[in-house]
Parts: sequence; structure tokens; C-alpha cells
Amino acid sequence: MLNSPEPPRTEIFSNTTNVRESLPFHASQLSTPLDEGKPKRRRTQSEETPTKRPKMMIAGSSNEQSDVDVEMEEVTVVKRRGCRRTAFRMLGLASNGHPTGPYHVLLSSRNILQSFVSSHTSDVFKCQSRAVDSFLSPPYACAYSNGAKNAGAPLLAVATEQGSVHILDTTKRRQWDCEPERVVLEPHDNGIFDIKWSADDTLLATASGDKSTRISSVETQQLLSILDGHTSTVKCTAWDPAHRDLLTSGGRDGMLCLYDLRVNNLSDKDDLEIPTIRPVMTITAAHGQEKAQGGRQKLRPLPRGVTNIVYPDDRPHGLVSSGSFDGILHYWDLRLPSHKAPKRSPKKPSSKSLYSSAVDPTTFHGSRCRGITSMSQGTGPSAGLLFALGADSRLYTYSYPTLSPVRTETHPDLQTNSFYVRLATSPCGRWLASGSTSRAGSLFLFDISNAGRVTASYGVGDGEPISPAIRLRGQSGEIGAVDWATDMVASCADDGTVRVWRPDLEVYQNCIADSEGQKWEWFWSI
Repeated sequence: MLNSPEPPRTEIFSNTTNVRESLPFHASQLSTPLDEGKPKRRRTQSEETPTKRPKMMIAGSSNEQSDVDVEMEEVTVVKRRGCRRTAFRMLGLASNGHPTGPYHVLLSSRNILQSFVSSHTSDVFKCQSRAVDSFLSPPYACAYSNGAKNAGAPLLAVATEQGSVHILDTTKRRQWDCEPERVVLEPHDNGIFDIKWSADDTLLATASGDKSTRISSVETQQLLSILDGHTSTVKCTAWDPAHRDLLTSGGRDGMLCLYDLRVNNLSDKDDLEIPTIRPVMTITAAHGQEKAQGGRQKLRPLPRGVTNIVYPDDRPHGLVSSGSFDGILHYWDLRLPSHKAPKRSPKKPSSKSLYSSAVDPTTFHGSRCRGITSMSQGTGPSAGLLFALGADSRLYTYSYPTLSPVRTETHPDLQTNSFYVRLATSPCGRWLASGSTSRAGSLFLFDISNAGRVTASYGVGDGEPISPAIRLRGQSGEIGAVDWATDMVASCADDGTVRVWRPDLEVYQNCIADSEGQKWEWFWSI
């Protein structure tokens, strides 16, 4: 037989407090409750403070309630204490504010960039050559996995001149520890100019000089498919962040080819082992064509090459492309159908961009236009901006979605007169890394935290950088490929090495204090 539930303890829910009568009571000014039926009125500061003492309801052993006046000390009105404006609090408040607000300017992080150092033993990786007559192979492209950008395992894929892909584990280790075992893929027999991880980090897409883009599996280390369609070197490739089976490639032939790995659109090439897939959508002469040369026999105009493509994070079905001829960027809506021309002529492009840059910013600093070598989109405090590296050794900032140029900056030692130099934005969106074609082997780091908060008009007073760039020198030859992971950045040089830079304030201070003794173990900013 079940016991009946106990009666509810009404004294717990009664309108009383648990303050004993013998204890003194300290509180702020509490107004006496008005009698029922009287309207409530808010007192103003000009009115005199009432002298009535607040009453407290004290519960006894029974359910009866009694009103007891408790003697209270004089109460002093205390104003609300303001929040301490510490550096971290100001940084957080500015990050959450509107980018164009006059008081929402992020603190400069140049001191953090200055503290980046690299060890001679534990932060250097070499790309071994598979040829007999050479020891090292120059790396052309590199990319950190998506997991590495989200504080995961820092896996770096490095593509070389000979068509090999080295997957390196760049986890910080001690000076005497051996390098972790690396994975080597060989998807091409020609140079690889771009490499990208899929959204789930299971596939790698490589763009090569053999006119194809190839998909390789990271787990099985096998070549899965060959993407056909280009008539010249494929310079860049990018995965669609909204669709894991879609990717686009751009080539020197001026074409943009969109592929869908789910479509069984096989090419005419006979290959029983590896399927060859054709594009589901093609944009020819994406950045125009060269003028036809005169004479008795007119030559066919050559299309202007595509140097880089970017999928905007906040705009699905969109694609931004840059060209080798000028600084005009094009935004393509991949859902729009192609424009049908009455005649098949190379002079008429098959599609029209939705947005294009109204002006060419490269013409403001020279007599002729210059091409764009690389692009990288901002995130976090730099969201809504697109950064492009020009062949005139300048860094240009564009805004979404109109692709209008906002400002430009440079460094006296920055040289980017080669289309092998790349640009990369850090996962936090505050820093930007750029390679250089100088023989000194220099890596440049920019603070772009306040790039979108500068409201000055373009071309007027924009020559000074938002924050002076940091120069890191630790390799020899041209530095082309760069990429970021959480708390580290990697740079690839022509000397066949990959160097990783990490922020370490203690080591940096030791290097400054004892430069002669530390130069045998570390590289730091100059």
C-alpha cells in the first residue's frame, strides 16, 4: 500500500524572508509598498527622498504573518561602477561593433606579429625530389586543412614542381624531436600550381600544368578522378563551401570550368582505371581577350588568363575571379544561364558577370594596368572585404558585393611581379600573409583588423598603411605559397623548404636581447 504524499510545506512559499530579526539589515533604498487602490507614481530626482523605513515580513513557526519594523542604518546612494577598460575588453567590444563606427577601432596587433619566430630545426621541412639529378623540389602551392584552421591537427599539403603532394604535420615539437611521418601523393607528372582541401578534409584537388584538375583521396592515397576541359595550364581551383561535390577551376586559357562530382559526365578519353569528368558549366574568356593583331593574316585573339577564384562565404552560388591583365574583379552568379551567341566566335564570352569592379585600382599608381596575382577573403573583423595582391607590388582591398576598391597599401621591400606569389588570411581574420619575389626570401604580415573601418576616400590619403607590415626573413629565393592555421603560418620558398612561423614572445625577447647567440637557433622579424 502506497503512502499518501506529505502535505505541502506552505511556509516555504510564503511571502517571507529568511533573515533573522537579530541580524542588522543593509540594503539600498526600498520604497514602501503602496496600499491597494492607490496609483503608483515614479519619484523624480528633484523630489525629496522619503524618510519611511522599509518593512520586512518575517515568518514565524505558524502560517501567520506579522509586520515588524527593523531598525536600519542610513543608506548611501552608490552609483553604478563602470566597467574597466582593459585591453581584452576593449578588443572584444570593438570586434562586436559596427565596422564603420567611429569608436569601434580594434587595437593594433602588430606586437603579436612581431613576436613570430621560426626554429632552424623543428620548424623547417624539406620537399625531397623524386628525380635522380636533384635533391629538393621547389614547392609551388600549399594549403592547411580546414581542421587546422579550426584549432585541429595542423596538416599542411604542399604541392611541388614535379607534381608531388607532401602532407606534413606541423605540430610544435621540441628541438630534438624527429619530424612526424609524412604522406606523399603523386597525382601529376607536371607542376601543381594550386591545391585545396575539401570541406571534410577527405579529398584534395590539385590544379596542374598538364591541363587538368585531379581529385585524390587522403585516406587511401589514391587518385579518384581527372577533371578535363581546359586547353592550357590550370592556375587555380576552389571547392564550393555550400556543396561538397562542386568545385571550379580557372586556367591560363581564360576559362572557368564548374564540375559536379555526382554527375557521370565522362570525357571521350579512354581511361579504364581513372574516370575523366567533363565540366557541367563553362565560362569562356572570363576576363576578356587580347586585341587582334592587324596585317594580312589576322591572328586569333588570345584570352586573358584567370589567376585566382574565390567562393564568398556569405554568398552561395557566387564566384569571384581575377585576371592577369588588369585589376578588375568579376562576380559570377553560377545559377544564371549562359548567354547564347548567334555565332560561335571567340570574341563573345558565353556568360556575363553579375558585378564587376567599376574602376581599375592598379591604374592609380602607374601608367598602365597590372594584373592580380592572388586573392583572399576576410573573416571576423575583416568580413565583407576581399584582399588582392597586384603585380605592381601593392595590396588592394575590395568590398563585397560590388567589388569596389576601398584602399591600397604596400611595403618598401615588397615585390610581387610574379604570378606565383600568393596571399592568405588568418582564421581569426585579423592578419594577412604575403609572399615576395625578392631574392631575400621575405614573408610579409599585415594587420587588417581595421581595414574595413577606414572611411577615407580611395586615392586620397590612402598611401599610408593601416598598420606597418612585419617582414620575416628566413629562407632564400622567391616565397610564393603561404597559408595560415591556428597560431601559425607556413611559407614555401624556391630553395625547396617549407618554414613554419609561430608567435612566441619569450623567444622573441631573447632573440632581441642576444641576437648573436640566438641567430644560430631562430629566425625572427627584422
